[in-house]
Formats: sequence, C-alpha cells, structure tokens
Amino acid sequence: MATVRTKFRASSSETKEGTLFYQVIHNRVARQINAGYRLYPEEWDAENGKIVFPSGIEETRRDYLVTLINNVQEDTKRLKSVISHLECTGNRYTAEDVVAAYLMPADNSCFISFARNLVDRLAKIGKRCTAETYTTAINSFLRFRNSRDVSWDDMDSDLMTAYETYLKSVGICPNSISFYMRNLRAIYNRAVEKELTVQRFPFKHVYTGIDKTTKRAVPLNVIRQIRNMDLSFCPMMDYSRDVFMFSFYTRGMSFVDMAFLKKKDLQNGILSYRRHKTNMRLFIKWEKPMQDIVDKYDTTGSPYLLPIIKNNGKDERRQYKSEAHLINTYLKRIGERLGLPIPLTTYVARHGWASIAKSKNIPIATISEAMGHDSEMTTRIYLASLDTSVVDKANSIILKSL
Repeated sequence: MATVRTKFRASSSETKEGTLFYQVIHNRVARQINAGYRLYPEEWDAENGKIVFPSGIEETRRDYLVTLINNVQEDTKRLKSVISHLECTGNRYTAEDVVAAYLMPADNSCFISFARNLVDRLAKIGKRCTAETYTTAINSFLRFRNSRDVSWDDMDSDLMTAYETYLKSVGICPNSISFYMRNLRAIYNRAVEKELTVQRFPFKHVYTGIDKTTKRAVPLNVIRQIRNMDLSFCPMMDYSRDVFMFSFYTRGMSFVDMAFLKKKDLQNGILSYRRHKTNMRLFIKWEKPMQDIVDKYDTTGSPYLLPIIKNNGKDERRQYKSEAHLINTYLKRIGERLGLPIPLTTYVARHGWASIAKSKNIPIATISEAMGHDSEMTTRIYLASLDTSVVDKANSIILKSL
C-alpha cells in the first residue's frame, strides 16, 4: 500500500521561506506533490515531520501556521482516501496514479464539486477576493449539508428554503443570510451558463436583499474618550487606537485603504488615494492629528505610510487581513473598557464620522450620507459632484470639535 509523507524543502536563501511538499511512495518509487505552502526552517520539525511554533512567534504568524496545519491534515486525509480507493479496485497502481488522481480537477456532476472547482479557477487567475467570498458561502452551505454534496436535480427552492430556516435557527442575521444566498446564487448561475443544469430558480423564495444594518456609530464624546485614553500599558491597544483615530481623522477611511496608503500618496499637504471598493479617487487635506500618528511609527524602508503591511511584497493581502483581525480584537477590548454598547471596530470610526458630520449640520450632499445610503451608486453620484474643499472644510470642523 502506498504511503504519504509531508516534507520540507528549505530555500537557498536563509532569510526566505521554504516549501512544503507531499511524498507518495509505492513499490519503492517516490513521487512528489507541491503542497503550495511556505514556511521558515525554524517552523518545521524535520524529525517528526510536522509544523511547529518557534518561541516568540507573533500572533498573526501563529494564526497562519495553524491554518497551514489544518490544510496539511485535510490534504493528507484526501491523499489517503485516494490511495484507499485505488486499493479497493484490486488493480495494480503506481505512485504516479496516486498523484494523478489527487491532482485531477473536481468533477462538475454536483453543486459543491462544481463550486470548489470554480473557486480553484478563480484563485489561479488572481480573483482571490471573489474566491474567498464564494468559499465562505460554500462552507456555510456545507455545514447545513453535513459535508454532503448535492445533485443538480436537488438544487431547488425547497432545499434553499430549508437552508434559510437552518441559518435563522443558528442565529445568522438577515444580511449574512442574504450574503450566503447571493453568492451561492452566483455560483449556481455560472453552472447554468455552462449548461451543467437547467435554471430552476432555487433562490426565488429566500431572502437576498439588504437590511439596514444596526447602528454602529458613536457620538463625539466617545471618540474623544478613545483618543484621550492612556494605553501606554499595552502597545497593541495603543497602536489599534491610533489606526482607529487615523480612520476617523481621514473621514472614515476604510481599513483596506489605510493599509495600502503609500508615502507618495501624500504630497503638498494633500493625501490622495483610490478606494479599493469603488476605485473612486479621493483627496483629503492633511491635518496635524494625522501627521502625529504617522510620526509615531517607524516605517523606514517601507513604501507604506502606516505600519499595517510590514513585509513589502510578501502576500500583502494576507498581511492586511491578519492585521485587521488583530486590530479589531484589541479595539473590542478598548470598547469593553469604555462600556460601549456595540463592539468597537475600525468600521465604527467610519460610521462615527458620518453621524457626527450630520449632527454638525454639515449638508447631506457634503457627507453624501456616505455610510447611510441604500446603494453605492447614490453615494458615487453625490461625491462626484462635490468640491473637495467643501469636504475638507467639513473634516476640519469635525477635528476641531475634538
């Protein structure tokens, strides 16, 4: 019977990550499969053939390694399943047969297998965000299905209504239910386009709209409390608070936009950037509180304005997502210390700026009701017609109120 081992190949450069691979051995013939995972030599226990956590490891790196460990376990389980299947046929097979069966694309005979295949293709062509979004919806649907696939014939409105009932029973909010349904519908429609199934409109009786979200704004006095807190006892809390305040100072800039701000984006007292979500270019007058935060952190050698992405060129998307999770964790602790009724996140700064601007009688057109519009299109229509100086004046009014 074939055996599987997980191996590590170090990089020729001591400062760079090496790669993991699987070794399939059968009848003294060995073949390799690149696992696609990278780690440093000190994170690999060669004697026991497993990933380990070196001392002093950062929390974000630990989270990454935990994910790798789970992925390796799943891959190994699948490889052993392939070998078991080949053994059960009673026919002779080779190590090459095991590798070929493992690497064979998933078939499209059922919904989940098609969805997973689609996610793999999207990831390979660089559409990682869509791939990740689809994966989130697929995983939720799999929990409902107890990891069982579903045939195209069974993908009907009764099944999706049952899925919606399940989501409600486990406390999923309407907007999250809609998120799952809309993504599953997008996957299903792709299958229809490929003529893998006929259009049965399985999502016609489930919720796919968008509810108004629970208020996530805080008043000016709370923003002032957050700014004035003494957090010197915990550098990570202090840093997280600074990121929150930078978002507020910059008219509620989203976390992803803050993460990718470059030093070259700040010229002649104007910060300019494109929103990742809409690709709209925005211009912000640079104010002293923004500079105070930038001066607080050493970003020498980095092209970025803020220290959110620390390793330039090394999976920056993964870095900013890990940092967002870490910062929001500490912000929630700050919120708990203040006794806030809502979880404090970077998004609260965005909602807070809009709410406070409105309370200052700043014209609705000026702030564009930016975080309160029912559609992104309306927001774009408002912002496209504004004089930047009007918005800068509005921001100055809010910052002076602090």
